[in-house]
Amino acid sequence: MLMKSVSLSLLNLFLLVSPLLAEENSKSSPSAPTMTQPQISLSDEEWKKRLTEEQYRVTRTAGTERPYGKIYEEFEKQGEGTYYCLCCGVELFTSKEKFHSGCGWPSFYDASTAKNVLERADHSHGMVRIETLCKRCGAHLGHVFDGESVSANTPTKRRFCINGVALHYVPKGGEAPKLLELGSSAVEKKKEAVAKEAGVSVSKP
Repeated sequence: MLMKSVSLSLLNLFLLVSPLLAEENSKSSPSAPTMTQPQISLSDEEWKKRLTEEQYRVTRTAGTERPYGKIYEEFEKQGEGTYYCLCCGVELFTSKEKFHSGCGWPSFYDASTAKNVLERADHSHGMVRIETLCKRCGAHLGHVFDGESVSANTPTKRRFCINGVALHYVPKGGEAPKLLELGSSAVEKKKEAVAKEAGVSVSKP
């Protein structure tokens, strides 16, 4: 009888504590975001036609531009404006979130309110990092870091370390770049190729 009473007490204690532990774990161990299917999906050949060799290397193969380069120097001099995805033209950052980190790459403490920057776990090169990508076309932008000394005085205490070659800057009052449309010829060709491989015909309006 005593053993049964002790077992019930332990069970009740477990049921009481486990939700608290789960809540604490969720706070201390953020879940790794997953990559959703981009709206724009072109073949490597199509991207190579649209981009320079360096732009392709960085945005489509997760490369990294060298720090303190010409693009970084230009970024440091840029005033008010908006930063768009070089690949598809969607808004990513603005000068409001820009700050000088001294790291050698363009830095922002947050994405723009357009919410087109996706974050996902990156385990490459034997490290655990958070990669940032364009939500619309899947372009590799860079990485985001939390709790560093260089971003301690920013509102979010985060540093979006972004490759300048992945960004298209437009000064305040300037015209935003034209979006790479879902119905563009390149996208349609890609759809037709995928459909052909699957043995499905694509109807056109």
